[in-house]
Amino acid sequence: MPPPDFLPALLRPELAELHAYTPVAGDFPVRLDANESPPLLSAEARAALERAAAPEDWGRYPDARLVELREAIAARCGAEPGEILAGVGSDEVISIVLTALSRPRQGAHAASIVTVSPTFVMYKLSARARGMRAVEVPLDAGWDLDVATLLRAVEFARPNVVFIASPNNPTGALMSEDRLEAVIAAAKDALVIVDEAYIDFSPRDQLALRRRHPNVAVLRTLSKIGLASLRVGWLIGAPELVAELDKVRQPYNLPVLSQRAATFALRELDGELRRVAATVTGERERVARGLTELGLSVAPSHANFLWVGTRRPAGEVFDALAARGVLVRSFHASGGRLAHRLRITVGLREENDRLLAEIAACA
Repeated sequence: MPPPDFLPALLRPELAELHAYTPVAGDFPVRLDANESPPLLSAEARAALERAAAPEDWGRYPDARLVELREAIAARCGAEPGEILAGVGSDEVISIVLTALSRPRQGAHAASIVTVSPTFVMYKLSARARGMRAVEVPLDAGWDLDVATLLRAVEFARPNVVFIASPNNPTGALMSEDRLEAVIAAAKDALVIVDEAYIDFSPRDQLALRRRHPNVAVLRTLSKIGLASLRVGWLIGAPELVAELDKVRQPYNLPVLSQRAATFALRELDGELRRVAATVTGERERVARGLTELGLSVAPSHANFLWVGTRRPAGEVFDALAARGVLVRSFHASGGRLAHRLRITVGLREENDRLLAEIAACA
């Protein structure tokens, strides 16, 4: 059946360049493609989460103000509840920010964002879906910020929002603090979001930047430390900013189960979550050594995955691993220096051993 005649006239033209997110389908015994942490929570912790998540009344809406969840997040991050905006993963929070801060600058036809490349695709996708321009600045040879080029991009694009993931996805790099500060200072009339989705696997965080710079907000999530099913992410920012963003947030955006389980995890399972992160970090270093011994290039990582350079084209290695039941993420379609790059999530020890055995035969 042909599409409805009215549809082309109503769709944003930018949608023609976008694609819906579609995970790779198939039955793979080892899935190391999605940056989830492996199932390391203890049986006791899982049972406690199940008890905490169950609502008293299935017929009632969740707390529209997310009071207890925001209090738990604030306590964990050294903030006030009024500085917290929670959403359905970082993805929804990014969408809220871009919906609220989409007013074009004077003399511009559309609002702009500035980010780096490669990085988390949702910054660009969410911006383009709203008709905003997305200016991407390539990272330098060491996968760190190219400050000179970023400063020029900020000057000419006049962005409403600057997104910097640190640690970055897919490179795993923790951005140099002095370079990050330079970008923040140059973008003083824009919101600079430092995305710390992977900060639990890093030796330091960047929360102090928010206290030093009023134009900085920080993104975080529970998705990377064993609780991806809850889909809970949040922004920490100035209360005046959060109050405006909250006007865009959908009512009852987080289900009861997600709110209650996340609140319990943040308050009662801190040691368990830190143990998960420490286990993943230890496995990350072990797998990195194993890949290096195989002659592969492995970038320093402060996340729960590895950024791996392959001798053969990454697409060929990806296909060969998939045929052997191991799914990773390839960036060969982007071309250039990404044509020989894989992103490999750290899994359980036995999954990582399977990866090392299989990649030895095909990389």
